[in-house]
Amino acid sequence: MQTMKVTGMTCGGCAKAVERAVGTVAPNAGPKVDLAAGEVSFADGVDANLVAQAIQRAGFEAGQAT
Repeated sequence: MQTMKVTGMTCGGCAKAVERAVGTVAPNAGPKVDLAAGEVSFADGVDANLVAQAIQRAGFEAGQAT
């Protein structure tokens, strides 16, 4: 799994929006949001740049994937 920091998530609705955004660019990524940690995890092999762009289009700041 890859993990990416996401800034700007404040509620469950935000977490769902991030999960949907990741799912649009990588339907099989299996995104899991940890709201308290401000992170989203997704499958290895998924292009982290595409994920970051999708998160940004959804209105959040995306960090570097680890």
